[in-house]
Amino acid sequence: MALINIPLYVGILVVVLIIYSAIKIIREYERAVVFRLGRLLGVKGPGIFFLIPLIDSMIKTDLRTTVIDVSKQRLITKDNVTVDVDAVVYYRVSDPQKAIVQVEDFQDATRLLAQTTLRDILGQVDLDYLLAQREELNKRVQKILDTATDNWGIKVSGVTIKDASLPEEMMRAIAKQAEAERERRSRIIMAGGELEASKKMTEAAAYYQKVPSAIRLRELQTLTEIAREHNMIVVPSGAFGAVAGMAKAVQMSENKDTKPRKN
Repeated sequence: MALINIPLYVGILVVVLIIYSAIKIIREYERAVVFRLGRLLGVKGPGIFFLIPLIDSMIKTDLRTTVIDVSKQRLITKDNVTVDVDAVVYYRVSDPQKAIVQVEDFQDATRLLAQTTLRDILGQVDLDYLLAQREELNKRVQKILDTATDNWGIKVSGVTIKDASLPEEMMRAIAKQAEAERERRSRIIMAGGELEASKKMTEAAAYYQKVPSAIRLRELQTLTEIAREHNMIVVPSGAFGAVAGMAKAVQMSENKDTKPRKN
C-alpha cells in the first residue's frame, strides 16, 4: 500500500490558496485602490489582476451613482419660521484614489456636509421663497456640495428637497393667527357697516325734519307692509271719524228699512 505524502498535499493546498487569494476580479462599475505594505500603489480595474498575498491590500469603490438620504432636520428660516426639511443627495465617486485617501468615510462625510449646507442655505431665505423656489434652492445646494466634495473625488449630480413642512405646534400657532386676522377683518367690516347705517339714518332724520309729510308717508308704507304680512286692513287714524260716520249712516238706514209701516 502506497503511503500518502501529506506534506506534498499540504504544500499544493497552500499554493492553491495563495494563487486564489492573489487573483482579483473587479467589475466594470468598480475600482480597486491598492496598497503595498501600507503605501498607496495605485488604482486597478476593471478586469483581473494579481496581488501579492500578505503584502498587498485593496479597497473597492463603486463608481455608480448613489443616493443618500439626508435625515429630517429642523431649521429656522430668515423670517424666524421653524421648518422640518429632509432631502436626498445623488453623487458618484469620480476619483477612487481621492475618495479613499483624502477622507475617512466619503459617504458619511457627504451626508453631514449636505445637512450643514441645507441648514445654511435655507436659513438665508424666507419661508415663502423656500416653498415657491424649491428647484432653485436644489441647484444652489448641489453646486455648493459639488465644489466642496471635489477634493474628496466625489461628484454631486443632484440634490432634491423632498419635503418642507411646519411642525405641528407651528401649524396651530399659524391657524390661531389666521383666525385672529379673520375676526379682525370681520369687525372692521361690521364697524364700517354700522357707520354707514348711522350716516344714512342721520341723513334720513334731517330729511324728515325738513319735509314732515315724508314721515307720514313712511308710516303708511310701514303699516301697509305689516298689514300685508298679517292679512289685515289698515285704516289711517285720520280716517276714523269718517269711517264711524259712514257706519252710523248705514245703521240708521237699516233701521229705517226694518221699521213697520202704518196703513
